[in-house]
Amino acid sequence: MSGAGGEKFNLRGTELRQLDETATIKYRHELVRKSIHLFSLSIPIIYFFISRSFALLLLVPITSAFLVVDLARYYFPPVGQWFYRWFGWLLRRHETDLTQKRLNGASNVLLAALLSVFIFPKIIAINAISILIISDTTSALVGRRFGRHRFLAKSLEGSLGFFISAVLVVLVAPKIGRLPIEYIIGFIAAAIGTVVEALPIKIDDNISVPLSIGFSLWALYALLAPAIIFLQ
Repeated sequence: MSGAGGEKFNLRGTELRQLDETATIKYRHELVRKSIHLFSLSIPIIYFFISRSFALLLLVPITSAFLVVDLARYYFPPVGQWFYRWFGWLLRRHETDLTQKRLNGASNVLLAALLSVFIFPKIIAINAISILIISDTTSALVGRRFGRHRFLAKSLEGSLGFFISAVLVVLVAPKIGRLPIEYIIGFIAAAIGTVVEALPIKIDDNISVPLSIGFSLWALYALLAPAIIFLQ
């Protein structure tokens, strides 16, 4: 009896270690990282009040600057030394891999915002970016602190945090006509985003989540409320 229980405990402990190792930074650093992440909420808020063309005029140079610095750290040692001195403690392990040369979280968020604004109708882009920023933050903090059960490549608790916070974003974020069907569409897209965020894929979730939510919203509007989407 104790042997069976021990096996169960060891398996659970292994899973918990695997879940925690995916973060690769200390929890207090995660708090700082996600606090900075929340500043990105200014993107959908500002976008609500300006035109798509003006939003792109702002996002293109800002995103380009971040991408240049982010990539330069891999190829130019002085840039790398400066970058890691100031920001290295906020980076996850895969963001410092010299072989894969992955972008950091801030660059991915800006790139995702740029792509969302460029691809989707305005309200869809605002909802998709807002869910990314709020729910990714919630998922990471809840998952790191309370995660005990695996769900795909993440913790069930973190994924529940993602979905619940995404539902709250859907309730608060602007809609085209504030019709009940729009909230149903948003809840379905939130569920899709939750699954995508937890999938073990190589695409950064800062990119995969808003794009999956954006395309889901767009498709669901076209399927369930085509008259509303054309009001955009």
